[in-house]
Amino acid sequence: MTATQTTGEHGPGSNPDGSLLSVSGLVKHFPIRQGLLQRQVAAVQAVDGVNFTVRKGETLSLVGESGCGKSTTGRLLTRLEEPTAGTIMFEGRDITHLRDGQMRPLRRDVQMIFQDPYSSLNPRHTVGKIVGAPFKLQHVEPEGGVKKAVQELLELVGLSPEHYNRYPHEFSGGQRQRIGIARTLALKPKLIVADEPVSALDVSIQAQVVNLLEDLQEELDLTYIFIAHDLSVVRHVSDRVAVMYLGKIVELADRETLYDRPMHPYTVALMSAVPVPDTKRRHERERIRLEGDVPSPINPPPACRFHTRCWKAQDKCRNEEPPLVELLPGHQVACHFPENAPQPTAEASTSAG
Repeated sequence: MTATQTTGEHGPGSNPDGSLLSVSGLVKHFPIRQGLLQRQVAAVQAVDGVNFTVRKGETLSLVGESGCGKSTTGRLLTRLEEPTAGTIMFEGRDITHLRDGQMRPLRRDVQMIFQDPYSSLNPRHTVGKIVGAPFKLQHVEPEGGVKKAVQELLELVGLSPEHYNRYPHEFSGGQRQRIGIARTLALKPKLIVADEPVSALDVSIQAQVVNLLEDLQEELDLTYIFIAHDLSVVRHVSDRVAVMYLGKIVELADRETLYDRPMHPYTVALMSAVPVPDTKRRHERERIRLEGDVPSPINPPPACRFHTRCWKAQDKCRNEEPPLVELLPGHQVACHFPENAPQPTAEASTSAG
């Protein structure tokens, strides 16, 4: 074990607040360049000041419409993208701007499951070579050899050890995603960022893969950051949910609180679009249709970024950015006029007067 690994587990690497991952003021702007000299003329503000923590063993989901910055956030956390600003702390260690050589030992602890199982596997490599690649890259020699370790991983994710010599094109989409999950588990990571791991799969297969991820979390003590846009899947897998809109988190709460009592108008609109299987209860929920398209992240609206589509918007929303504040224990909202907000008690009103 290297000195770097030791630091990650004890002493300076231990995180005083008990969180496995802590993100503060995270920003990622992609420059837009033009002309012969390639001068920067604008920037895509993909992620613009995101804050959250992830506790060991929990599943935090990032949800929102396409283009809200959730996948970019996942790539920043795994350091596949370099942050523009902000801080990423993993087990109490600042990993925000580590160089490739410094990140290499950390790759064992932080892994990613990619969205498309068709493009994330090399079609020219066998399953054995794909799943065994992390051992080779990290110079790890598993007990009993790489082949035995790979076959055990395949069995762990519900595939046959005999699939070792087959190629990706011989498998279905769900099986390919299982191969990708097996590769992710090879080095026994502590944190897995799952970037829409079931969105490219048939609905009939999605539940199987989601159940597999839950079983693996319990068996291997994993921590997940689950990126998705399907709120039905998110409700099934999450402990806490962060709702993103145009590069910012607008609401963060535990699963039950968020689904039962959403406060940000954007979250309320998202929840209203979730299909209700019980036909007798469909009339209970009014469908909220947001007007217009999501504004461009190159030139987002000032102050509250949602005010151009919000039915509750007032002058304050156009002039003053709402901070992400805790309105109930563990329930943070960035809105001047939240829905379902706790009303001040009579005693509090009297004392205030």
